Amino acid sequence: MPSAVGLFIVLVCVFGGYALERGNFSVIIQPVEWMIIFGAAFGALFTASSSTALKGVFQGAVQALTKPQIYTKQDFIELLLLLNEIFRKIKKEGLISIEQDIENPEASRIFSAYPKILNNHIAIDFIRNTFRSILTTNITHFELDALLENEIEIIHQEFKSPVERLEKLADSMPGLGLVAAVLGIILTMGKIDEPPEVLGHHLSIALAGTFFGILTCYGIMAPLAQKMEFFCEQHKEYLNVIKVAIVHFIGGGAPQIAVEFARRNISPHLRPSFEELESLIRGKK
Repeated sequence: MPSAVGLFIVLVCVFGGYALERGNFSVIIQPVEWMIIFGAAFGALFTASSSTALKGVFQGAVQALTKPQIYTKQDFIELLLLLNEIFRKIKKEGLISIEQDIENPEASRIFSAYPKILNNHIAIDFIRNTFRSILTTNITHFELDALLENEIEIIHQEFKSPVERLEKLADSMPGLGLVAAVLGIILTMGKIDEPPEVLGHHLSIALAGTFFGILTCYGIMAPLAQKMEFFCEQHKEYLNVIKVAIVHFIGGGAPQIAVEFARRNISPHLRPSFEELESLIRGKK
């Protein structure tokens, strides 16, 4: 389910419950307090983030709002079929036979059959750079395993940086809501000689700042950060499947065995069955 649906449920339940209790919306709809809270929040985000991380926060939030997940079962099936085709070509024609496929994947018969993978620049670069290392060096499969593990970790950390920014921003929201509330109380104290109903109204407005800070933290930003972290783990899992397959093949495994090792590294709910993958591989021959 896209996160936008969940956030809609959160807002409907919170404000719907407030309406059912005959709450006065004019008290909590305070654009000036919103400016204080969200202006300060985004100013702090801009201060603490590089342009790359900032772009990642907004792109990641949009993805989290609109997509249920980054990779589907079909995506993993296509990846396994692509790797199997590469391995079989190497086994049949030698390692040098894939050089042109690696250097120009858009013109490659193997890669062009999987346009979604071809458009996944991170995965394509990962595959290409790995085979370039294999083609141009005498790297062992043990060294290759360590090399790819390190690269996956670096990519994962880059994906995770926007998540950490959003998590820290979410943690700051209750405090920024309190800032708006304190400012409201300061303004209220300046009206101390007003009738009780006027003071009560201004205190209610001041507390609205705390309300929006807490709601934004626990109802919006923290769930979005969790969804973005889930996407980060999916990216890592996808690259790890590539790593496992290539390392086992370079280590001397048959194409089918290497692909089976990779299949076993896919989460159970996204993993194709042995029979399903076997049938698809036979259909490709």
